[in-house]
Amino acid sequence: MSLKGSLQLVFLGGALIFVFAIAYFFYGLQPISAEGDSQIFQITEGERFADIGARLSQEGFVHSVSMLKLYALLSGKAQKMQPGTYELTSAMSVPQIVRIITSSGGNEVTLTIPEGFTLKDIDVLVSDAGILPKDALLSLQIDDFQDEYPFLVEGRGLEGFLFPDTYRFRRNSSPSEVLRKFLDVFEKKAWIHLEGRDDWYGILVLASLLEREVPEFHDRQLVAGVLLRRIKIDMPIQVDATISYAKCNGALFSCDDVRIVRSDLRIPSPYNTYQRLGLPPGP
Repeated sequence: MSLKGSLQLVFLGGALIFVFAIAYFFYGLQPISAEGDSQIFQITEGERFADIGARLSQEGFVHSVSMLKLYALLSGKAQKMQPGTYELTSAMSVPQIVRIITSSGGNEVTLTIPEGFTLKDIDVLVSDAGILPKDALLSLQIDDFQDEYPFLVEGRGLEGFLFPDTYRFRRNSSPSEVLRKFLDVFEKKAWIHLEGRDDWYGILVLASLLEREVPEFHDRQLVAGVLLRRIKIDMPIQVDATISYAKCNGALFSCDDVRIVRSDLRIPSPYNTYQRLGLPPGP
């Protein structure tokens, strides 16, 4: 065979190898399957890119670790993997997966605090969401935050100051970071309506009772008038929510028997508004 023919064969072989490599590369970027259930994939702080790629392959999210690495390197995202918890499926392509696990919000969780939830209830929510360890919120001392949030000086504790709203938190946050986010929202949405009023803490306590006891805003206005009249004539306000709070030791959401029976009305507690006059000592 002539030199020219040999060169042609070499060139043809190289071209075939190049085409095969390109085809394999694009095949490696495709989803594993057309459909797939959502699965949780977690990246820990300091985890190496190589280890992340190996786990993505082992857990059935990518065809090839090599193609994943090559794509991440070519796209400049190999060193941009973010620690966090992600929802991935086998129906995602490599570019989709890389885009998700390099996004800045992957280590965040959206959490809605419903109305009527107590401090202990909220502690359970943030714990279940992986934001804080259990009891972390309960361990915080109100005195440590009174310089930053003067309205806490009047409070008997943190109960009532964790405003019901939808929040974005980082997983594995610090307790003080989480509390400050709650207090910032309280200051913005509640304190502006209370500041300057001599009886503001009593209003907060009354609002907390209505929030738990009465679902509709219009009904809350009517019930508030009834309760204030009872206070004025030295009559017990008789709010079941306060009995539940005392009976369940402040954990209404996780309480196995929040329902009130007649014998509960004799519970010895400053929150027993069937026995004691006026508002309870706190929200």
